[in-house]
Amino acid sequence: MQIFPAIDLSGGRVVRLTQGDYSQMTVYGEKPADTALLFRQEGAKNLHIVDLDGAKDAALCNFDLIAGLVRESGLFTEVGGGIRDETRVLRYLDAGVGRVILGTAALTDRPFLARMVRRYADKIAVGVDMKDGKVAVGGWLRVTDTDGASFCRAMRDEGVSTLICTDISRDGALSGTNLELYRQLNEISGVSIIASGGVSSIAEIRALRDMGVSGAILGKSLYAGRLTLKEALAAAEEEP
Repeated sequence: MQIFPAIDLSGGRVVRLTQGDYSQMTVYGEKPADTALLFRQEGAKNLHIVDLDGAKDAALCNFDLIAGLVRESGLFTEVGGGIRDETRVLRYLDAGVGRVILGTAALTDRPFLARMVRRYADKIAVGVDMKDGKVAVGGWLRVTDTDGASFCRAMRDEGVSTLICTDISRDGALSGTNLELYRQLNEISGVSIIASGGVSSIAEIRALRDMGVSGAILGKSLYAGRLTLKEALAAAEEEP
């Protein structure tokens, strides 16, 4: 199982939100490049970046910063937040991003999603952010009536190869991840599931690995010292 340490950006700083609430923002660093390089030194091969400003305002607020992080870290990087047209997709791919995450656009503009998957294949992932089982969009600010599991199956049917699934109620809360949700989603054949939101213990990493989840994103658990990246990487690579 792959581990993706996360860097969430707002105002050029490394931050974390609690349950997607922009009013509950904690700043963990003023120099994102230092954080990315530390992750690499600790053994990371992957990096998950979210432009929170872009997710909220639909603008590429931190593009230059993200491009620099990709270049300096040398890590396989997936990026999401405010990516809602092909020009933005191409800018990120041209900057060396390995996988672009579509969120709001995947739900609101299905023809656009289909075009991006046809043209860029596995370089396109979809972020499925859920609250009480329903898909949330616009930087998690609006919860729709769309059932999360049904949406995941629809994305699979569109040819999406990777889904990054977040239980918003667990994200940043250090209360543990929703293992039952990922167990259910992992039963959807033909698509890789990356778990995000509340992963905060080695036991949870092992549980996700054992059920066959493709990857796990670690955020606040790393920043708050609940576990170390080295421990998480070792647990993900252990034989079940």
